[in-house]
Parts: sequence; C-alpha cells; structure tokens
Amino acid sequence: MSAQPASTPYDRMGGEPAVRRLVARFYELMDTLPETYGIRKLHQPDLASAEQKLYLYLTGWLGGPQLYVEKYGHPRLRSCHLPFPIGSSEAGQWMLCMRQAMAEVIADEALRASLDKALNDLAYFMRNREDTPAA
Repeated sequence: MSAQPASTPYDRMGGEPAVRRLVARFYELMDTLPETYGIRKLHQPDLASAEQKLYLYLTGWLGGPQLYVEKYGHPRLRSCHLPFPIGSSEAGQWMLCMRQAMAEVIADEALRASLDKALNDLAYFMRNREDTPAA
C-alpha cells in the first residue's frame, strides 16, 4: 500500500472557504482592534482590495492555486511594501491580527503553529525602517 502524498496547508485548513474566512477575519480585526491602529492607517479606508489581494496571495502561498501570480505576476512582497513604513511594531500588529484569525479559523494546532512561524518570519522580513525607541 502506498502512502498518500502529504496534503498542502491549503488543503489541511479547508481550501478556499477557509482562506476566505481567515482573510476576512484578519481584516475585520485590523479594522476594529485599537492596538492595530498603526497598520490600519497604512491601508485605504476601504479594505476590499487589500483583502482580495491577501486572499489571492495566501491561496498560492499555502499551496493552493497560484491566483496572485496568475493575476499580477510575481508578488515581490518586500518591494510592494516599501512605500509603507513598517517596523517591528507594525509587523507585531499584523501578527496579532493573523494569530487571532488563525486561532478562530484553523482547528489543526500543528498546522497553526507551523503557519505562525512562517508568517511571523514573513511579517518581520517586511520591515523597512528602524525601530524608534520609546520616549
């Protein structure tokens, strides 16, 4: 008997409906949590475009269809984020929203832990400014 190939994180979390729920909850949190004001103000008033782009990106990043690449080409995440001042505080705020969204949407604890590590690394890789010491 041959072993089944390992499923992708996209499959393990529930495919398109789960990614859509994750991204919708992420932006709902960003839009409502007072402690995420720093990253919320970096976005347009209407989050629909950002939500759609994150959905497209995460779908491919998680091992699903490469929707972002098909529509926009290579993501070039770091260069796309250069116009926005991102420091450790902003990366931490992004992860606060993502961690809470993942806790609510992804039941598989091992998958959630694995994604947390990878997304945390990605969030902190987006930093493009020095952190300023608190006054």
